[in-house]
Amino acid sequence: MLRTLFAFALLLAGAIAARADAPDADGTPAPADPCARQNFEGGAYIVCGVDPAKADLRLFWEDADGKPYRRFSGVADAVTGEGHRLLFAMNAGMYRENFTPMGLYVQDGKALIPVNVEAPPKVSGPVPNFFKQPNGIFYLDEAGAHIIPTADFLKQKPKTRLATQSGPMLVMSGKINPIFIPGSTDRTRRNGVGLAADGTLRFVISEGDVNFHDFASLFRDELKCDNALFLDGGNGTGLYNPALGRNDTSWHGGYGPIFALVGEKQD
Repeated sequence: MLRTLFAFALLLAGAIAARADAPDADGTPAPADPCARQNFEGGAYIVCGVDPAKADLRLFWEDADGKPYRRFSGVADAVTGEGHRLLFAMNAGMYRENFTPMGLYVQDGKALIPVNVEAPPKVSGPVPNFFKQPNGIFYLDEAGAHIIPTADFLKQKPKTRLATQSGPMLVMSGKINPIFIPGSTDRTRRNGVGLAADGTLRFVISEGDVNFHDFASLFRDELKCDNALFLDGGNGTGLYNPALGRNDTSWHGGYGPIFALVGEKQD
């Protein structure tokens, strides 16, 4: 009896796996979900992998009426209206109270917000994260994805298809940003994006509180990203991924720039 049940369980597991990888009606393989939960040194994360050479990765900020989307559901509706579907979305950098991106924002090859070269505001306490150095820029061009310090971007002046500015850089040329302190008690929810050697991207959001050094270590040591950029922390982080049941909202009243991975609509 036990052997029979065990054999049935194996058959059922195989059937489920085959169904998950089964081709669509037109014979093409069904796309795997880009996001998965992952643990690293006691911390829990969600990691979403994207190959920018093959995937439709976009940035969203304002709708057709010039109003910020603010919520992932609005982006999902816009994508659905095009006959596609939203596979996942994530906040794409810091923003002002009116949801305007803090720094460079390029969408469909058009720079809607210029590079932010402002000096840090004179405030008591820690320097705001956006102004911690080096600040960085994520961008896509004809060659693929890039994550570089803002100073390098200004020197190179690349022609970009999409771009977003944030800070600080987490990892640069395989080295963790030296301003980060191991064991720091500055812990909160964080998200960021990293670039692996093969040109693929890792979008990451923590499911709990983590400090900068541990977060950067995840990108460098576990995800093998030689360059990574911090996007935001605390209440400004969020993820949309139907497969994991996530459609986060921001306690700030919404998000500014939003990364979106767009896929073909399934029947």
